[in-house]
Amino acid sequence: MSVFRVKKTLVRTVLVVGFAAGLSATLQGCFLAVAGAAGGSALVATDRRTLGAQTEDRELQVKALSQISQNLPDSAHVNVAVFNRRVLLTGEVAGDASKQRAETIVRGLNNVNTIVNELAIMPASSFSSRTNDTYLETRVKTALIAEKNISANNFKVVAERGSVYLMGLVTMDEGNRGADVASRVPGVVQVVKVFQYIQPQEAAAAAAAAATAPAVASQPDANAPTVGAIPDSSVSSRPLDQQPPAPVSNSNSVHPGNPKATTP
Repeated sequence: MSVFRVKKTLVRTVLVVGFAAGLSATLQGCFLAVAGAAGGSALVATDRRTLGAQTEDRELQVKALSQISQNLPDSAHVNVAVFNRRVLLTGEVAGDASKQRAETIVRGLNNVNTIVNELAIMPASSFSSRTNDTYLETRVKTALIAEKNISANNFKVVAERGSVYLMGLVTMDEGNRGADVASRVPGVVQVVKVFQYIQPQEAAAAAAAAATAPAVASQPDANAPTVGAIPDSSVSSRPLDQQPPAPVSNSNSVHPGNPKATTP
């Protein structure tokens, strides 16, 4: 497989950062949640995954991309997203053999608990389509940040050909709210839920633990849930543009991962 596809994730990450910066300054009607802090404004970010799971997710993504690139034809276009040892495969491949091969490769990686194989059997998407998906991801993330009843940091957003896939450790209510928000973003064709659900008491316990934990600086992570940059408290509060809600469904392509994987 071509080197271009191996580097694709890095390019896409750069595009996301660029679009996010542009949206902060130019997107009309963008409401950003601002949390007050001593001496200024701050956004408190938390992640419900353990630190070990976060590290492992990054490693699994790199390994999966590398091995898929080496073993599938150059015509294949495969994206890999990982959250809490659940691997989401999106993109396009030439046939079912390549689709199953990609899944088999991922299943062979240590500690992969679940594989969601959303690969489509069709020609690879165009550059313009992928650029639009990057923009769409940013719009959805911005909408999640603007929603008062959920935390955007609990969601990971993946867009492919206008379809939006939502990952994360969320309660059933949070998942439904997040999916509804995403479905109303202009340009979203459908929303597919790929969540791992937790109980409300687990979410409350995680929030309490995060509130008492010391702040730790970390490097940007392309595989982590998105946290929006907050410019300052002077940002105007206006509703985002919306469309009639797009269809929302659960993924029906969830398959077992590595049999030897441990439960997160």
